[in-house]
Amino acid sequence: DITSIMMSSVRTIIDSVSYVLIAFVAVSLVVSSIMIGIITYVSVVERIKEIGVIRSLGGRKKDVSHLFNAETFIIGLLSGLLGIGITLLLLIPGNMLIQHFTDNPDIVAQLPTINALILIALSVLLTLIGGFIPSKQAAKKDPVIALRSE
Repeated sequence: DITSIMMSSVRTIIDSVSYVLIAFVAVSLVVSSIMIGIITYVSVVERIKEIGVIRSLGGRKKDVSHLFNAETFIIGLLSGLLGIGITLLLLIPGNMLIQHFTDNPDIVAQLPTINALILIALSVLLTLIGGFIPSKQAAKKDPVIALRSE
């Protein structure tokens, strides 16, 4: 009876800590999406002349939008792959520490493949969302005004 009471209190504490960590992750994802949008917007501002050239040579608004969406897709894919790669590299010393302190070789931290793929897809999705508005703004630029800009 006492064991079940202790286990329920431990479970409650673990659930509370998990909810706090989920809140921190959610805030960081929102902030990172906003930062990706700002970076894409700065890229649009710096490349106004290039946008004007693309549009004056017959590029459609969709083509300009696809250009910036492709860039954000590549950024999201590479950042997701980099994050998974770093995680897999950190699992090596992490597992060594776990096995050293527990003296149990059966306890191993691992990243399941499906979770890694989900994290990469989430990274790509968030960067595409962050870059959507700046890519639409780039597509709306008037080619004549864009070519006159410095």
